Amino acid sequence: MFKAELSDPNILKTSFDAISSIVDEVQIQVDSEGMRLDALDRSHITFVHLELHKELFDEYECDEPEKINIDTEELMKVLRRAKAGDRLRITSDDANLILTFEGEATRQFKIRLIDIEYETPQPPEIGYETEFEVPFSLLKDAIADIDIFSDKITFKVDEEKFIVSATGEFGDATVEYYHGGKIKEPARSVYSLDKIREMLRADRFSETATINLGNDMPLKLTLKMPDDMGELSFLLAPRLEAEE
Repeated sequence: MFKAELSDPNILKTSFDAISSIVDEVQIQVDSEGMRLDALDRSHITFVHLELHKELFDEYECDEPEKINIDTEELMKVLRRAKAGDRLRITSDDANLILTFEGEATRQFKIRLIDIEYETPQPPEIGYETEFEVPFSLLKDAIADIDIFSDKITFKVDEEKFIVSATGEFGDATVEYYHGGKIKEPARSVYSLDKIREMLRADRFSETATINLGNDMPLKLTLKMPDDMGELSFLLAPRLEAEE
């Protein structure tokens, strides 16, 4: 038996707003410790990982581990129906994921489970020399600035600054942020702006983004909830300039 309750559905809503823009279907694994998923988009460019620990939920019960295969777009359609003040109850049966919103009225939605024929991907192990933190709002604003001129974005970090830049046919844009971290090795990589924009739809998950960066290496972007109650992270393959 699996049952979970949340007084604020927004944490699921913001998580799957990002996830549904990246992958069409996921396998949510639930056990006594909480919920988890790992997924890779069809183009094998973005890997996404989500953990929601049992401490996040107002009530949480899972007698036996379950695997819940779900279409992310269908799940997001339901989560968008959450209203301010709603309490969310999540359960499952053999054929459905069941979401119940309890507020002014009680509204129940049954989302059909799907068949997933592939094994859930495992996150690749990548060693990074460089890690620093950036306010999420600043990162999101920087992406909007870069979007004026280009569909690709350069991330660069040195001992003092994190630099986001782009060069386009009609102009250039640069955003600099003094990160205050201890950087062992300067790093630089180029990424798809659209792919990063998908990740940043999870704007209610955390106020801070942790970035791992290397030279022409995948970008690792990690969002963590307070008190280690949840984590949402992404790995994005670089756009190698030789391919341009």
